[in-house]
Amino acid sequence: MKIIKNSLALIGIICVSGVFIFSMQKSPDEKLPFDNISLEKDPVANSYNVYALEMPENLNFAGEAVPVEDPDIYERMDRELLVNTYWQSNGLLMFKRAQKYFPIIEPILKKNGVPDDFKYLAVIESGLVQTARSPAGASGVWQIMKATGRENGLEVNDNVDERYNLEKATEVACDYLKKAKASLGTWTKAAAAYNAGNYGVSRRLKEQDVASYYDLLLGEETGRYVFRIVALKEILSNPQKYGFNFNESHLYKEIPTYKVEVDTAVTNFAQFAKGFGINYKILKLHNPWLREPHLNNKSRKSYLIEIPKAGSYKKN
Repeated sequence: MKIIKNSLALIGIICVSGVFIFSMQKSPDEKLPFDNISLEKDPVANSYNVYALEMPENLNFAGEAVPVEDPDIYERMDRELLVNTYWQSNGLLMFKRAQKYFPIIEPILKKNGVPDDFKYLAVIESGLVQTARSPAGASGVWQIMKATGRENGLEVNDNVDERYNLEKATEVACDYLKKAKASLGTWTKAAAAYNAGNYGVSRRLKEQDVASYYDLLLGEETGRYVFRIVALKEILSNPQKYGFNFNESHLYKEIPTYKVEVDTAVTNFAQFAKGFGINYKILKLHNPWLREPHLNNKSRKSYLIEIPKAGSYKKN
């Protein structure tokens, strides 16, 4: 009797599994669920299916082609497209945050003559989290190390850390990338150097007697680095193609602000914030580079503190 019950249970599991498996298959004539979706007419695709991805044509980074005709490059690019397409929660967060932070990053890249594609480097570095900090101590959206920040004119100490100032950190990143491009010759290698350093990339190119990033044998992190950037560029540029369904109202908005110049010490930022109709939390959200609840400013340096415009937040 026990054997019969177990057999029936096993048959039941197989039948249910079969229904589930076949329900996940795509018939030859069936369109993918994200083909021709209108976000207004079809805001949500209710079925969940996992599909292999077609390799996009003409993939490039900063106008420099990704040679996917090479089988190794094809597989590495395919991996990053799959991983980032099917990490859905992270993908949606990237779309949401990009709407908020790209308008700050894009004009600074343009002003400095750095290709717009480098905004996706910031995405893979920090997930566009302003307060991101790595185990090695790299901080901010651009994940700048303490020494690099100081060498490039940022104030970095316990009281003020301008690596968390998105505008200033983007300027530093641009300067680094332009120097790397001048040294290494291509924007692709400059992107790799942001991860491995100019010396690290140039040394490996020399050791392996090759000229292209795509011909290098590299460690896991740097070896995936540019592919991840290109994958995020492709996905964030084509949400419907990769099955991401959202409306404009779902995206995070850049809060309008104005800047207040401060050239003295501030003994209590909680009280300072109240003077502008906000609280300390809101002040810190807009100025994460202020690391303590006070500003020492013994040198009487001039700082610009962002204050959200009236009505941006509920009244305290």
